[in-house]
Amino acid sequence: MRTVTAVAHRGDPYHVRENTLPSLRSALRKGADVVEIDVRLSSDGVPVLLHDPTLKRLWGCERPLSVLSAAELDGLTEGGVPTLAAALAATEGHRVMIDLPGATGEDVRTVVGVVAECGAAERVCYCAGGDTMLAVREAAPAAEIALTWTTLAPPRRVLLDAVKPRWLNYRFPLVDRELALEVHRQGYLVSVWTPDTRRSMRRLLDAGVDAITTNRIDVLESLRTP
Repeated sequence: MRTVTAVAHRGDPYHVRENTLPSLRSALRKGADVVEIDVRLSSDGVPVLLHDPTLKRLWGCERPLSVLSAAELDGLTEGGVPTLAAALAATEGHRVMIDLPGATGEDVRTVVGVVAECGAAERVCYCAGGDTMLAVREAAPAAEIALTWTTLAPPRRVLLDAVKPRWLNYRFPLVDRELALEVHRQGYLVSVWTPDTRRSMRRLLDAGVDAITTNRIDVLESLRTP
């Protein structure tokens, strides 16, 4: 089977709580090439790993992250929500994809700054929609970018020229061999999110995608191993 980059979505969430250091480490042990994380900012401007705007789903707390300092967040979760700096340290030597849900331009600049301070710029890729990736490109001219796309209508050339992505990052049901070939013809790599069944992963491998982001990194790894 052809080689594909295996991206662990929020770590290993079927087995360990998502976006935590144990989850990232579990995914890497199972063969992930890249760990994908979600980064938001606490009320005092510290980038931390959390997908949702509140703690309710994962930590049983209704309070939004936007009103919590990093210290308060640490106390409410007993240290369970790591800072971006801690996550980069824990994944040293491995690639990291940073998703930026709900990020403002200032948020982006803060995250890019932390990545640079941690000496991780060369192993970090950023993903999100067009506006956020424009902010990343402005803040980090050399950054690797996966432009997230959710429709079969292609990104406009003016957006592609401004963002300069390496990857076009599609919702997996949209991608077939024809689309993958067209994206490759344009000079981009194809990444997809988030298939979790063997059947879907096999179809995407056959379609010729370059990266698969999944919650079940062990399943993808079994398909990649002869």
